[in-house]
Amino acid sequence: MAELLFDDIFMVKCVNPDGKKYDKVSRIEARSEKLSMYMLLDVNTEIYPIDEGEKILMVLSPTLNYDGAPVTSYTGQEGKKSLADKFEYIMHGKIYKLSDDGSGSDLKVEVYASFGGLQMLLKGDPIHCAKFRVDQNMFLLLRKQLT
Repeated sequence: MAELLFDDIFMVKCVNPDGKKYDKVSRIEARSEKLSMYMLLDVNTEIYPIDEGEKILMVLSPTLNYDGAPVTSYTGQEGKKSLADKFEYIMHGKIYKLSDDGSGSDLKVEVYASFGGLQMLLKGDPIHCAKFRVDQNMFLLLRKQLT
């Protein structure tokens, strides 16, 4: 099984906290249940609508292959079982910035990633962000959870 970079269930607190800016994209603001992480995430809501109050499982993985092998191309993937089979919405992107916010016991790490222009900010305890590196490629996978 591939080692995941991060996974948790998030409760969507707000959709478009700064107002709707794009026709097909919404920014969701969410907080994770287990790890108390904060997330801002741009989602193509034309193909994957998300509403305030919904719970979503969010996974960050370096690969879609169960054996941990890197995804080198989309050809040859047909018929092959992968993490993608268990999720409803998938994006591929890269971490472009890591920064610290606060100090001492209030220290938080901010992880910034871009998925073809759709942005993600994941913020929380440094211990939960130890696997992240700048220029790291990854897949973001989402699946709605029944409440």
